[in-house]
Amino acid sequence: MRTDTGRIIHLADYRPTDFVLERVDLTFELDPEATKVEARLIFHRRDGADPSAPLVLDGDELDLSGLLLDQMEMARERYTATPDTLVVRDLPESSPFELTITTIINPQANSQLMGLYRSSGIYCTQCEAEGFRRITYFPDRPDVLAPYTVTIIADKAANPLLLSNGNYLGGGNFDEGRHFAAWFDPHPKPSYLFALVAGDLGVVEDKFTTMSGREVALKIYVEHGKEPRAAYAMDALKRSMKWDEEVFGREYDLDIFMIVAVSDFNMGAMENKGLNVFNDKYVLADPETATDADYANIEAIIAHEYFHNWTGNRITCRDWFQLCLKEGLTVFRDHEFSADQRSRPVKRIAEVRHLRSEQFPEDAGPLAHPVRPDKYREINNFYTTTVYEKGSEVTRMIATILGRDLFKKGMDLYFERHDGEAATVEDFVRCFEAASGRDLGQFSLWYNQAGTPHVTVTADYDAAGKALTLEIEQTVPATPGQSDKKPMHIPLNLALVLEDGTIAVPASVEGAEMTGSVLHLKDARHTVTFTGIPSRPALSLNRSFSAPIVVRYDQKPADLALIARHETDLFSRWQAITDLALPALKDAARAARKGEAIQLDVTFADALLAVAADPALEPAFRAQALTLPSEADIARELGGDNDPDAIHTGREAVLTAIARTGADTFGSLYDTMTPDGGYSPDAASAGRRALRNAALLYRTIAEDTPALAADAFARADNMTDLAQALTVLSHRFPEAPETHAALASFEARFAENALVIDKWFQIQATIPGEGALARVMRLKQDRHFNENNPNRVRSLVGAFVFSNPTGFNRADGAGYRFLSEEILRIDAKNPQLAARLLTSMRSWRQLEAGRAELARTALVRVEREVLSNDVRDIVDRTLKG
Repeated sequence: MRTDTGRIIHLADYRPTDFVLERVDLTFELDPEATKVEARLIFHRRDGADPSAPLVLDGDELDLSGLLLDQMEMARERYTATPDTLVVRDLPESSPFELTITTIINPQANSQLMGLYRSSGIYCTQCEAEGFRRITYFPDRPDVLAPYTVTIIADKAANPLLLSNGNYLGGGNFDEGRHFAAWFDPHPKPSYLFALVAGDLGVVEDKFTTMSGREVALKIYVEHGKEPRAAYAMDALKRSMKWDEEVFGREYDLDIFMIVAVSDFNMGAMENKGLNVFNDKYVLADPETATDADYANIEAIIAHEYFHNWTGNRITCRDWFQLCLKEGLTVFRDHEFSADQRSRPVKRIAEVRHLRSEQFPEDAGPLAHPVRPDKYREINNFYTTTVYEKGSEVTRMIATILGRDLFKKGMDLYFERHDGEAATVEDFVRCFEAASGRDLGQFSLWYNQAGTPHVTVTADYDAAGKALTLEIEQTVPATPGQSDKKPMHIPLNLALVLEDGTIAVPASVEGAEMTGSVLHLKDARHTVTFTGIPSRPALSLNRSFSAPIVVRYDQKPADLALIARHETDLFSRWQAITDLALPALKDAARAARKGEAIQLDVTFADALLAVAADPALEPAFRAQALTLPSEADIARELGGDNDPDAIHTGREAVLTAIARTGADTFGSLYDTMTPDGGYSPDAASAGRRALRNAALLYRTIAEDTPALAADAFARADNMTDLAQALTVLSHRFPEAPETHAALASFEARFAENALVIDKWFQIQATIPGEGALARVMRLKQDRHFNENNPNRVRSLVGAFVFSNPTGFNRADGAGYRFLSEEILRIDAKNPQLAARLLTSMRSWRQLEAGRAELARTALVRVEREVLSNDVRDIVDRTLKG
């Protein structure tokens, strides 16, 4: 059977609502199975709207319990109610009116974790994108903004804490055994930003004084006993508030800012106005239970959700097609914050690694879509790396094109013009045009064209004329629904690195506009000539990753080695190492597939080990250089007909050759890179641990024995070192007694800590090889596995399908069959989680023919079942795109 596949929503069809919402008053009488929701909504008909138009409100599995118009019961013939829609007719043509809607909902049974749900004894909401309609009938769209007053009534013993958006108005006893609390948010907001939390939680409190001298109460709510583990999150929040004032001039605007950490949550976090709700993995941390990566993620995500207060809340999206306007922009802001808090080049490398591993495959596959899509079937499926990460890169390119001062001027104008409004991408771009005087019309194609541009470069140096000529061509590959692409405005940052390591400054540049070191590519083809170049340079292209593009340039290995040693842009030094590594890794994969011997490229090995041993480079940067491109990176570069087993075998051979060649270097790094003193999550200490743990991996590979990793596991005094040692043991020696002992010890020590046990599941789910599926099936029966907790499902099933290429892509198709069964099971309870897991199949066409056919068969099996709109949308696009 097939379900209704959901209607297609088109950007071109946007029009304002017929009615303007003036005010929202909500009263909740909380009960686990029968929560009463009374919504009092004041509307007036929009000027120019059809005077006979009915009021159409959204619902989702709702049951109307009562309906009043201006406090009088409405006649039944004046409205039509279904679980998904409430249509009210014969309404006043001009004067405001009050509609009172009563619904009864069951939070305990809400396994979708959308709308109002109750899990682990806590009432919680998640309303983005369209969850509010599961609470009451409402014009549930982002351009409907209103102030909210919320009253919550609940059992006092079970729910001593009653929270909602805005400022606290007061509360007290209600009746026998119950109490109430009232909240008022004066800032008009859309329904997706509504939040309610009730239950029994501990709290960490602090305060922040804004730049205008107002004191803001800060509160982070966590499960009782976990309060000490929220200290770093509180520190990150205060730093975020200060940074946003200093860098963007944005001051917080309520009397209180609250964060609530919950364990059952579909997303990472949610920026509800004044009451952020977080997955607890992005709040809780201490050295014993959190890795350096966890600390960095907490810092970044706390900042991201706080920064939404202006880029998302004060200025929101006119419609969901503009999602990048809040998400891409806010990702850019949190990236800049993290770069200022930590190491800018190391942060940039991490951003680009993520973009290439997640967004580039999305752009190249059946799920490709523009940063601002022009249509969708299910909006939940467009919370993607294209919208978030590529959206951030588009904002970064505006900053690159305009320069720091004009970019700041444009952002200030955006805040001034659109505060309190629901804006569009066009509104955003016009602010930068007004601030700079530049025409960004062509640049705006980045919002509207899907696909990753390819820039092909050839170079010719004229020694007699001391001139370098570049032939540059850009193309944008066809993507689903977009076959004819226009040339983009690409800001290409470049440097001409001379043999002595200096960077040449051209006497003149002809053939394209150039500002500073940025070449502006606007045509399909450019012939660019640089004069006054004293000798043939090595060409360093796309420095700091100035544009999210694929550069095709036949660079000599000696030139890459020169860039790796001398470029002043550290990102480009890392990129040169990567560009040396990828041909070696691709050749190794091809050789492994043919059963041929695998040779290590000497130039690559020498350059890599020189960077690893260079004390002038920060340890975190050296650790990034030593982390070779992943198997997914290699598969992407190979382009198709991929054999995951051969890719794995080839990469392992290269790792082994490097480990043996650089044995002395790795031994020295392991012995000397121990951070001074006790554990600290600061960037410098984290960098030393990262480099030492990279050396641990290479030494273990070279020695081919579990002894060193087992000793590291036994000696570890923090979760970073403990988890890395366990990963090395498990992935290198899965059946060794030392590995079994370490896994058992880890499980026993952290059995009561859900977030750490997630790591235990993830480490085992990503052990490569044919035995991975049986291991995952066994772990599904483990006492710690909870199929109703999204974090736990992601740590086992998600880690397996996304991060275990050889285990998941078995030649017999068993991994694909497993996923299809999991999707159908999970979809019945949590469609969003199921849809996100199914995106692991986005690159199935890049597999060799046998695996590709087995993957297609598994997708067809899913397609033939009764599905949610979320999963139906993904499977249809994955098969047909």
